[in-house]
Amino acid sequence: MLSFFRSTFFRRSAGHFRRAGVRRESTTATPQLLGQKARRYPWLTPTMVLVGVMPFFTFALGTWQVQRLKWKVDLIDELEEKLRREPLMLPPKINLAIIPEFVYRKVLMSGKWDYDHTIIVGPRTRDGTAGYHIIMPLIRSNGTTVLVDRGFVSKEAFDKFTKATRTTDEASIQGMLRVSQVRNAFTPDNHPEKGEWYWIDVDAMAEHAGGEKANVQPVLVEEIFEGHAGQAAARLKEGIPVGKSPVVEMRNSHMSYVITWYSLSAFTTLMFIRLLARQRRAHARMPR
Repeated sequence: MLSFFRSTFFRRSAGHFRRAGVRRESTTATPQLLGQKARRYPWLTPTMVLVGVMPFFTFALGTWQVQRLKWKVDLIDELEEKLRREPLMLPPKINLAIIPEFVYRKVLMSGKWDYDHTIIVGPRTRDGTAGYHIIMPLIRSNGTTVLVDRGFVSKEAFDKFTKATRTTDEASIQGMLRVSQVRNAFTPDNHPEKGEWYWIDVDAMAEHAGGEKANVQPVLVEEIFEGHAGQAAARLKEGIPVGKSPVVEMRNSHMSYVITWYSLSAFTTLMFIRLLARQRRAHARMPR
């Protein structure tokens, strides 16, 4: 009987110690495994991960800017093609929904100026000269009214413009159809009640000029000036508005963005390769 208890006790004790030994081995294996992985991938640090991601991120941004560049070039080509077409007679009633399709299209119209609802937009600059843009309603013979951006008047000659004789003669205008300006975050609010206009809001300006009750249509035409520089200087000196040249003025800086992002992609790629080589050299010198 005693021998039976001894053999049973030793068998259970041996099994218990073996299980304990297995548990001890499993608890010590994890740090060893992590140490092996760390020695296997010594370059896998947060800095290396960040630098490794940057080439792909900046390359994607550069590719996106290439697509934007193509879109902008196509848009400018389309607008320039519209400018080359023969001018249209502006119809009495204008379908406002299709105006965006006719932006930069030359139009012809005639009528008399509504001086009482002149709108001064500014400050503005033209070739480094401070001044304002003059928006005036044109009352057409059919009774409808549209807004005309007559052009730029310098600040120095603004008094001459305000004191100029108001003509009652009919004016013939050639201009380009335009839409409201896109307001940025730094542009102040317009205050029509105070006569303060900082950006062109066609709907608000048409309402200020009398709105639908006065047959004022929210349509803006930029008057075209095709004279030479000497004629423009003479008009500025006399306080006569200088209209826009018939050219497409649209900012296109996407090429600079393409160069910037692709350059950053190449630079961060070289940086990653150099850091990786440095990490590997440092690992090779470590004792094993």
